[in-house]
Amino acid sequence: MFRTLAKATAAIAVVCTAAGAGLVLNEEYANAGTEDRSSAASAGASFTGEKKIRVDGRTVNVSCSGRAAHRHDPLVLLMAGGGEGLDNMAPLQKSLSRTNRVCSYDRLGEGRSDKPAPGTLQTMDDTGALLTKVLDRLAGDRPVVLAGHSLGGYIAARYAPDHTDRVKGLVLLDATVPHLTRDMNRTVPADATGTAAQLRAGALAVNEGQNPEQFVIADGPVRSAGRIPVEILKHESQYAEVPQYGPALERMWAKGQHEWREISRNSRLTTAKGSGHYIHTDRPDLAIKAIHKVTHHAAHAH
Repeated sequence: MFRTLAKATAAIAVVCTAAGAGLVLNEEYANAGTEDRSSAASAGASFTGEKKIRVDGRTVNVSCSGRAAHRHDPLVLLMAGGGEGLDNMAPLQKSLSRTNRVCSYDRLGEGRSDKPAPGTLQTMDDTGALLTKVLDRLAGDRPVVLAGHSLGGYIAARYAPDHTDRVKGLVLLDATVPHLTRDMNRTVPADATGTAAQLRAGALAVNEGQNPEQFVIADGPVRSAGRIPVEILKHESQYAEVPQYGPALERMWAKGQHEWREISRNSRLTTAKGSGHYIHTDRPDLAIKAIHKVTHHAAHAH
């Protein structure tokens, strides 16, 4: 959700978020129509910096940095929350790139990527197809660890079960919960007033596609990705300032984070002490630790 309400409704950011943090990188332009997966090195793209690539006629903004220690070490792909560009993950990318190959990208409608076609709605099939083609360019045949915040975590968790040949680990940073529309309707009634009513209406509108990505955030069961390593971090406190419904909203969110554990028989859920929704900003040490743990397991899973 976007920060359109006052501080008391900053909890809306749990659905889709908007912020910015800069990592200044050189920018260039490339055409995906003249380069297929086999022409990129099997280890993936080797550039450092920010770059625009063409995917199915659309411009997608990507950023990569760092170098993996070994040929088969995973690429870490950072996936920002809704309403945000890759700049929001830049400090985390900078820290991780000291020991890993790390990339990030702007989904259509976000950051410096093109917007979706006017009047259309994007589904998980659409955003998943874009993610596959971005990974083709950036990762090549290298295994991948997806680390997503908020909506980025939701997309990563929906994508992974169908792509276990490539996705070898997940880190979910306060990911949007699997049944947000259902749970929001159950938690905040339609006759609620004030901040709670704004929160409810905003969340439901965003889920229906009223967001920069025109992306429908659909409810659905959590599907299994087998035994890939999965670290799930949830915030400690986000809804305290929502009158009357704050505790119920916290229980709703905690329940949804627990549901994500079903994605793998090798998953772990941790509360990021001292953190709000932006775990990678409030507690970057915990985000980095979780990503390092998953990449280590993924690298030694061969």
